[in-house]
Amino acid sequence: MSNSGSKVSAFKEAVINTPDVKMGYMSGLNALNRQEKIKINLADLSLLEGSLDIDESTRQLYPNENRWDYAIGYAGKIYFVEFHSASSKEVKVVIAKLNWLKKWLKVAAPIVDSLKSDTPFHWIQSGNFKILKDSKFYRQAAQHGILPKPKLNIP
Repeated sequence: MSNSGSKVSAFKEAVINTPDVKMGYMSGLNALNRQEKIKINLADLSLLEGSLDIDESTRQLYPNENRWDYAIGYAGKIYFVEFHSASSKEVKVVIAKLNWLKKWLKVAAPIVDSLKSDTPFHWIQSGNFKILKDSKFYRQAAQHGILPKPKLNIP
């Protein structure tokens, strides 16, 4: 193999070396649907390393779990993104998904885990924000570091 720019990204390498998701690597943001893609803003497209649909890739292995949606590789780091309605009744579900993801990363995906960004977990609201800011649900989401936001901006 020649050295002419055919270097595999750290993200792709991590995904293909993680048995649970080894077939799930997608170039660009192709793991996301069109409506989801427009909610991801990247400062430099040339730094995008690919994406992974964690939910779909792990569905058969963990059918009864609250699985996280996606991983996005960018500039040598991984961002984990959950698209979910931002209502009070859904906070518990998203926290369960986050807890599942953290356990899965430690147990089944340590290479992926080692590449997570400084702010790795992001809840992107699908629809309007419907959590009262003075409610226990808002506080719970804040305590877990996953307050919903309309878009993800990656610098």
